Amino acid sequence: MKTAAWRPSKMMTTTTTKGAALARGATTATTTLARSTTSSSVSAGAKGSGVACRASGKGKFGASAAVSVTPASTAVEQENEVGTMTFTTWLLKQEMKGNVTNEMAVVLNSIALACKQISSLVTRAGLQGMTGLAGEQNVQGEDQKKLDVISNDIFSDCLKNCGRTGTIASEEEEVPIAVEQTFSGDYVVCFDPLDGSSNIDAGISVGSIFGIFEPNEECNLEGKNIVTESTDGDDLDISQQESLLHCCRPGKDLLSAGYVMYSSSTVLVLSVGDGVYGFTLDTLIGDFVLSHNNIKIPESGKIYSFNEGNMKGWSDGLKNYMDFVKDGEKPYSSRYIGSLVGDFHRTMLYGGVYGYPGDVRNKNGKLRLLYECAPMSFLAEQAGGKGSTGTCRVLDIVPDQVHQRCPLFIGSTKEVEIIEKFLS
Repeated sequence: MKTAAWRPSKMMTTTTTKGAALARGATTATTTLARSTTSSSVSAGAKGSGVACRASGKGKFGASAAVSVTPASTAVEQENEVGTMTFTTWLLKQEMKGNVTNEMAVVLNSIALACKQISSLVTRAGLQGMTGLAGEQNVQGEDQKKLDVISNDIFSDCLKNCGRTGTIASEEEEVPIAVEQTFSGDYVVCFDPLDGSSNIDAGISVGSIFGIFEPNEECNLEGKNIVTESTDGDDLDISQQESLLHCCRPGKDLLSAGYVMYSSSTVLVLSVGDGVYGFTLDTLIGDFVLSHNNIKIPESGKIYSFNEGNMKGWSDGLKNYMDFVKDGEKPYSSRYIGSLVGDFHRTMLYGGVYGYPGDVRNKNGKLRLLYECAPMSFLAEQAGGKGSTGTCRVLDIVPDQVHQRCPLFIGSTKEVEIIEKFLS
């Protein structure tokens, strides 16, 4: 039996006739380009000159050819960080920049751990019987949900066990707690473990809010009028009074603040004083991954978020503002979830304004200064927005009560300024 002779096809013949040298060179160049492109996409810190050097050495062709297929170094860094950089890695980079200390990074990691646990509980609340009321009221006289109590315990335990917090204050606790098992750091953390928990049974987004202060090296109680809503400062022992002093600080003193939203995805948004960044929980790897790089609130936006059911008790100036947003050729859009974290997260991304004003029954509104208003205003200003009571900057208020409330208007700078004009 004769063996059939192998013959190249017309296409192969054509390629061959164009020059064997071209074929060999193209193969080498193609392989090198592939390696160079892969390398630049994996390494966030790759510089154009470095890639050109490596490409030139391996592929034996000019550096200019390698540079022509490599994006600018800044674009490469931003593109590759989003979706690949974990929260832990981001904290390490912030530590290298001097934005956080090692102790602060431990505190932030402990908060992230607490929020991962709470996220899991929120997702499975309906299946594990954690919906409904716990049968108790918090210090503000509000009915506590079962998840309120559980989330508070999780947050407190994680912050105590990290060994870097000296004082913690929760919206669910009457007075701040001095942490005994502190190794170093002594940071002060104020938090709302589960904001918007009244929505939890309906499956609507809820969240956690936190703010971190540096420790006070000296506790001078003289001349300080520090009280809680239910207990006079004089009735507290010295350690409890000192804990109150540590927490009753203006928002402008915050070192870091953030929130975690539990919704269709779990999103951590925070600032350490150098912009605002968002991380989404990747359940496959069990870690937060950078998803929103350097968030900026639009300067203006046609969305307002108010509970207009309370409008009857509002001031005339605020009622006039409501008429303003509904008049004109293109009225504002109304969006209100009833969860501060959910409403503010939308405002951060799309612009507009969120407001919870005081009314006839609640002169200062219902939002707490330390646990909600100050941390959110810190984030807003870091993102280029504004947080106001309608008459003054929220971050300038020095609280004299750990559960002090204040009106809040927060969001796009121009929109908040319009409200201030109506209220002036």
